[in-house]
Amino acid sequence: MTDTTTTPAVSKFYDLHVTGLGYLNRVRLVKPRKGDEFLACSISALRGEWISDGSIKPDYTRFDVRVYGQEAIKAIEMLKPHGDAKRKVMIQFKLGDIYPEVFVYESDSQYHKKGDTGVNIKGRLLKIAKAWVDGNPVMLPNLVSDEEASASAAAGGE
Repeated sequence: MTDTTTTPAVSKFYDLHVTGLGYLNRVRLVKPRKGDEFLACSISALRGEWISDGSIKPDYTRFDVRVYGQEAIKAIEMLKPHGDAKRKVMIQFKLGDIYPEVFVYESDSQYHKKGDTGVNIKGRLLKIAKAWVDGNPVMLPNLVSDEEASASAAAGGE
C-alpha cells in the first residue's frame, strides 16, 4: 500500500506596494457596462522635502485607484461626505499593483493643451492606516489605536 500526499499548488506573486500620505479626492462608485460596480477614488500623494521649521514644500503624485477590502471600503465610505463638503481629507495609505496608463487630453486646461499625452498611475487601495479631516484626526472603522490594543491585551482581550 502506498501513501500518497498531494501538495496544493501555491500561487506566487511579486508584490509591489506603495505607502504614503496624501489627499483623498473624487470618491465615486464606478458602474462599468460589464462587470460589477466598484468604489474608486483619487489620491494626491505628497512627496518632497520637509523644511527645518516643520513645514513642507510638497510635490504631488496622483494615483487613481480602485478600493479593495471591506475595511478600506468602510473607511472611504465614511470619509466621502467630508470630501463632498470640500473639506481637506488626508490619509495614510497603502496601495498595491500600480501601473501606468497613458491617455490623450481631450480639451485645453491651465496645464495642458488638447492632444497632449498624459499618464495616470492606476492601482488598488488596500489599506487606510490613519485619516485627518481639516487637520483633525478621525477614528476609522475597524481600526484600533495602539492604546486601545494595549488596554485590551492587558484586560485579557484579543
